[in-house]
Amino acid sequence: MAEEQDHPRYGSGAAIVCDRLVRIFTADGVEVQALQGLDLLVAPGELMALVGASGSGKSTLLQILAGLDVPTAGTATVAGHDLMAMRSAERLRYRREAVGFVWQQTARNLLPFLTAAQNVALPMQLSGTAGGVATRGGRARRRAREERTGQLLELLGIGHCRDRRPAELSGGEQQRTAIAVALANQPAVLLADEPTGELDSETAADVFGAFRTVNDELGTTVVIVTHDPMVAGEVRRTVAIRDGRTSSEVLRRIALDADGQESVVEREYATLDRSGRVQLPREFVEALGLEHRVGLELEPDHVQVWPDN
Repeated sequence: MAEEQDHPRYGSGAAIVCDRLVRIFTADGVEVQALQGLDLLVAPGELMALVGASGSGKSTLLQILAGLDVPTAGTATVAGHDLMAMRSAERLRYRREAVGFVWQQTARNLLPFLTAAQNVALPMQLSGTAGGVATRGGRARRRAREERTGQLLELLGIGHCRDRRPAELSGGEQQRTAIAVALANQPAVLLADEPTGELDSETAADVFGAFRTVNDELGTTVVIVTHDPMVAGEVRRTVAIRDGRTSSEVLRRIALDADGQESVVEREYATLDRSGRVQLPREFVEALGLEHRVGLELEPDHVQVWPDN
């Protein structure tokens, strides 16, 4: 299960903390900064989305959180694991047990020659446990694995697919099986990179429903990178990344009107780094023609931003 971690800036209780995270790639002698001092805090049990234009750095961030890439500088911790300090063996164990990962391409998530149940059981066999829990005796371990496999497939509504191979499954069934595989060892955090990108809208809604079920029923922290406005609009928190930094967040809550009718209320916030820098939403900048510099005026309860005329 997720471990809480303390951080001098954010306090206690964080499942994921990224502090001034930097990732620099070198291609043909040219340095590219994919992440430029990114900050991110995710609480245990959150279901959130990461959005941003192509090249914004969101997929690079997800690869780092998954242990598939190593940051150049800064701090990144997930469920108490320091991603900067891990060695190769520790990183492999981290990927097997601490985080689950779902790719956009269904073919990358499942082994084609195994059934759905066998695919789900495989991570447990590789870790030598039964759902992340050590058991004594081979027979007891096999029974525990079979039980965990069945529970996950039923939870995600694909119990009837347990003996089918990936080629015999629909795209939505494949992705829900992939979610079960990612959850096999009870990871603290489930990460997904465009998991609905190859699906039609109805099937995508079913797959997102599976992520919501996992979050509600198991309490797993879920972070989804997506371009799908349906997914981004259905989570309580959407974080936008721009030019390698978190730029804004949208928070949603359920409100009741005078007649007791429920509605979703959302509000957009700009994120503030420790140096006081803010990325204004692009539509705000364009609407007022903001360039080069802006005027600021401090009020008792807010700051006014003015175009430099």
